[in-house]
Amino acid sequence: MWRFIFKRLAATILVVVAASILTFGILHLTPGTTPVTILKYAFIGLEEIPTDAEITEITARYKLSDPLYKQYYRWIKQAVQGNLGDSYVYRVPVAELIRLRFPATALLAALSVALSLLIAIPLGILCAVKRNSFFDHLGRISALFAVSMPSFWLAYLLIISFSLGFDLFPVAGFRSVPSLVLPCVTLAAGMGAVTMRIMRSSMLDVMSQDYILTARAKGLYETGVVSKHALKNAFLPVVTVVGLQFGHMLGGSVIVETVFAWPGIGKLLIDSIFAKDIPMVQGCILLIAMTYALVNLLVDLSYALMDPRIRYGRES
Repeated sequence: MWRFIFKRLAATILVVVAASILTFGILHLTPGTTPVTILKYAFIGLEEIPTDAEITEITARYKLSDPLYKQYYRWIKQAVQGNLGDSYVYRVPVAELIRLRFPATALLAALSVALSLLIAIPLGILCAVKRNSFFDHLGRISALFAVSMPSFWLAYLLIISFSLGFDLFPVAGFRSVPSLVLPCVTLAAGMGAVTMRIMRSSMLDVMSQDYILTARAKGLYETGVVSKHALKNAFLPVVTVVGLQFGHMLGGSVIVETVFAWPGIGKLLIDSIFAKDIPMVQGCILLIAMTYALVNLLVDLSYALMDPRIRYGRES
């Protein structure tokens, strides 16, 4: 077990470092020079043209004339010590701004996952139990429609219908509980559709096993067969999918947060990319990569509790 955990932690570090290197390199390949972009977003305005003196001053202040490998080494050295640097645009510590924005993303992710599970798991079980019925066909068609729908399109439909049309929920921002409804529904729709399909397929696979036939032959009621024998084993693939999707949401649901102007990590990341705020982008990417890796680690460890047959020590 400890060997498995050590290997997963080592893989986590490699993923984070690789993601930061790629992000750092790609940002410097985007059009526009970094000093000019910083000046327009943080100091003089988008419509103004910076002077040579201003460009020289910003370049010297943030040491942007150093080679890329020196800039990256300086950043990664500080990051290991817990210092993510200062934002070029916001001119505050990156870690402090991420700490302020992360709770909004965590709240949105947790509520979206809870909403999707409350709907998807019961529907997946019912579709599997009532296979090839009208309810099963309706559930599969609805799930296919939901998973095929782009999140930004669903977000705009919800805004047009429930914000502009009926004036039931706020259009954007995070001011009260009603502000959570539309972003949560947008995120939960796609995730719930995938979870429902996985739950149905897993239940159908388990329900065809010999031990299920044995339980039925003993005279157990169908509800007992499903709840006591089938459900636990059918949850393993669902845990994997839910873990990955929760990591995605917690890391930053970029599109949804941008559409709804949600004050979270995803919106912060998009704004920082446009402004070429490299320390802030690196900090957000670091958080997202670590979130994905840690959630995957927790999902793998949960298998030991759900299925005693799994032995991590035998993995190569």
